[in-house]
Amino acid sequence: MVNAQMVNDLVLAFDKPLHWTSFDVVNRVRGMLCRALGVKKLKVGHAGTLDPLATGVVIVCTGKQTKHIDELMNHTKEYVATLQLGATTPSFDLEHPIDATYPTEHITRELLDEVLPAFLGEQWQVPPVYSAVKINGKRAYEYARKGQQDTIDIKPKLLVIDELELLDFDDATMQLTIRVVCSKGTYIRALARDIGERLHSGAHLIALRRTRVGDYTVNNCLTIEQFQETLSNEHMVND
Repeated sequence: MVNAQMVNDLVLAFDKPLHWTSFDVVNRVRGMLCRALGVKKLKVGHAGTLDPLATGVVIVCTGKQTKHIDELMNHTKEYVATLQLGATTPSFDLEHPIDATYPTEHITRELLDEVLPAFLGEQWQVPPVYSAVKINGKRAYEYARKGQQDTIDIKPKLLVIDELELLDFDDATMQLTIRVVCSKGTYIRALARDIGERLHSGAHLIALRRTRVGDYTVNNCLTIEQFQETLSNEHMVND
């Protein structure tokens, strides 16, 4: 249970809801704790951004534990992702509508079994243009939202994919579900893009769930509601 004496020494794992940003989680946690302690300010931060259209593990550190954020961000991460083959969007997820379609008649389970292992190990990956990568002091998505994506050069980054497991493939809908274990800095949207290209087709994410960060798994995460209830049970928050 959480109490006032522990508040400067918290590392919390939350199951981020769909459509929330990681900063939404941080702001909600900060607000609850500030009200609980009767303070106006409290140091709170997250250890790794998760896209609004993704759900799953977001680690939040408070008080003195924020000094460990960089260390936590370096932990290996696990995702379960569902890809729609045969189409792309500008962001390679559902944030934007489909901008191109591609043939899929040639894609089989056998082809997937042949192509997916090529993504294991060290990989050079170009982050999506709709990403928070900084270029000349601005985020890449700032250029993209102004239609200036063709004016920037996003450099590839070296990452490691430790595991890539095919969980399901529906050849009627051309939807593919994979489990990915990877290093910090891996964009699963970019992986979807690259898998589509390797299949001589296109692909984008239609669902993404981060199931693990280091030893923190989604099965032992808190929801925001559970954290609120825990604080209330400790008589720290007056609703």
